[in-house]
Order: sequence, then structure tokens, then C-alpha cells
Amino acid sequence: MKKIVLAYSGGLDTSYCIKYLTHDMGYEVHALTVDTGGFSDAEIVEMEARARALGAASYNRVDVTGDYYKECIRYLVYGNCLRYQTYPMSVSAERMFQAMSVARYAVEIAADGVAHGSTGAGNDQVRFDLAFELSGKELEIITPIRDGQLSRQEEVDYLAEHGLAWPEKKGTYSINAGLWGTSVGGAETLTSHKSLPEDAWPVPVTEIEARTIDLDFVRGEFVGFNGESFASPVAAIKALEALAAPYGIGRDTHVGDTIIGIKGRVGFAAAAAVLIIKGHHLLEKHTLGKWQLFWKEQLSNWYGMMLHEGQFLDPVMRDVEAFLENSQGTVNGTVHVTLHPHRYELNGITSPNDLLGAGFGAYGEMNKGWSGEDVRGFTKILSVPGRIRNAVNQKTP
Repeated sequence: MKKIVLAYSGGLDTSYCIKYLTHDMGYEVHALTVDTGGFSDAEIVEMEARARALGAASYNRVDVTGDYYKECIRYLVYGNCLRYQTYPMSVSAERMFQAMSVARYAVEIAADGVAHGSTGAGNDQVRFDLAFELSGKELEIITPIRDGQLSRQEEVDYLAEHGLAWPEKKGTYSINAGLWGTSVGGAETLTSHKSLPEDAWPVPVTEIEARTIDLDFVRGEFVGFNGESFASPVAAIKALEALAAPYGIGRDTHVGDTIIGIKGRVGFAAAAAVLIIKGHHLLEKHTLGKWQLFWKEQLSNWYGMMLHEGQFLDPVMRDVEAFLENSQGTVNGTVHVTLHPHRYELNGITSPNDLLGAGFGAYGEMNKGWSGEDVRGFTKILSVPGRIRNAVNQKTP
């Protein structure tokens, strides 16, 4: 009997995998939940009970939220990383940490292989497979959903045949929750024109009164809001999510290119991630120079793309992270934000490093650090390359 470690999220796909791998394939399945900030204690208890009922030989949970934040999320904030200027990569980021943890656990318990519940049409199959291949061990990779080309309804029917009635809503939508947001996939996201219904979102909109909050940053790191001290940035992110999610902020539908080349569409709810990234970006525009901002934008976009495509373990990612962290020394201060149902306003910032109020001039009104003659000379020199080009090509300026 082969010993297999299954990356177990408690959802439909991985629940199917336990029953199929034990009942149909005869494997000894050890279910491992890698928590990246998306599970409550009650959910963990429920997941363990389900895993054992489905036939898992053991169940374990490892919490990597702290490492996930320290080694990944904070760089996404430093880089203002949004996939196609929209998606905070809620799932893209956490999958690599889940896969690496599963591979390490498989080595620890001397397993013969690893399994995951990814389909054959998405990004996660590549991320999991790649992390497993780079684990340094020859682990067999088993993927029942991908290999069987199964629909969600076929999985629901299979579990029902084996005594587990899957809740209708859980069978309709694929939901992945983590510290940096929740993704939602369903029949609507398989189209190009339908939006997700209100009851598909993990947190309903219950807040209707506008509220102003202050987001606090130290060296580019989000440390809390409204002057409140938190035990860690992770705790601050969770608190902000709890506050802002009932406004429906951070909901959107992302359309992008998958690693395997097809287009994909997914809904996401990431109130804290969107507010933190947008607030951080505004603070940077006040506290960094234009060439810092320019090169950060280029490298950050590339960093996010590499992370999305499962290349987190490439050494070049550590090089870009060093650049991003080094750029944050003056990104200190408070961002003032007003929350409204389904939207937010970035009102402004307060920072000891604000370059806007340096006293050299007031944009569009008054110059104090130079004279009109200085600008005439500056402009004349600036025009030299163009004047040369026009003269050589016999064009009138």
C-alpha cells in the first residue's frame, strides 16, 4: 500500500480525492491542510472529521501564515502588485507555500507520493507540480481530478454514492480563502458576461454608513489602522479585512492569462489587500522619487507575473525582493481612507517624508527654488537634442 500525502483544503475536489484514492486506488492517504490564514478553528475541526470519515489514515494541519506574510505578502505590498492592475493574486501567492509545505511533510513521513485536487485547466496544477518537482525527492505526483477530467457535478455524485451529501452551494461554487483574499469560481465565471450573484460572495454587504479610517505604514509595511497596535502585520490585515469586507470593498472579477495559455476568469473578494496596496501606492507617490517609482513599477509587475506563474523559487525573485525592500526606507506615514458600500476613497496622506510640502514650490502656482531665467536656460538645454534632430533632417521646429 503506497503512502500518499494529499494537499487537503476541505473542499469538494480534495474531499473527492480522499475517497477515490483510498476506496478506488487503495492508497494510504495522509491529509494535510496548509493554513495560509483562511481557516477558523471550527472549520479545521470540521475538515478533520470529514477527512477521517472519507477514509484518510491521518489528518494534520500546519499554519504557515506568518511565513507566507514575511516571505511573500509584504513584497506584494512593497511592489503594489496587482495582476493586470486588478487582482491581488490571493490564490497565486499562497499556492506555492501550500505546495512546498506538502512536499516537506511528505519527505518527513517517508511518503511515496503526493496528491492534489487541481483540475487540468487551471494554474494550480502547474504550481503544485512544480513545487513537488523541486522538493529534491522523487515523489510520485497523483492528480485524480486532472486525470479524470471530472466536472464538479461528477464529484458531487461520486461522493453521494459513498454516503456524503455535498451541500448545494458548496457544490456550485469553488471558494479558496486565505490571508490575502478569497477567490470564487462558478458557472458565471466560466462565461464572459455574467457576474457572480450576491449570495456567492463569502461576506454579505451589511455596512451602509460611510466610515473614515487611517492606514498606518512603517518602512512600507502595513502595521495597523486608526493608531491601534497589533501583535503582528498578520493580525492587522485580518482586522482590516473584518472591518472592510462587510462594505463589499475589494470585490471584482479578474480576467487573465493562465500559465498553460488559455484565458481564465475568477471572482475575488480581498478588501484588506486592495486597501493596503492602493493606500501604500498613494503613500509612495508622496515619498519616493520618480525614478524609484518608475523602476519599482517595472520590476514589481515582473515579480507579480513570475509569482503568478509558479516561479517563486527562482533565485531572481530574492534579488527583486532585495530591491523592493531597500526602496521602502522613506515610505512612512498614514493614509486617510473613507469606506463606502462597494467603494472607497483615498483622501490623502500624512507623512514625515512627504516630498510634496518641501517648500521649493507650489505646483501650478508659485516657484521658490528657481527663477524664470533658470527655467528658460533649462528648457533651452533640454531642447538641444530635438533641435539637432530637426536641423539634420531639415525640418522646421
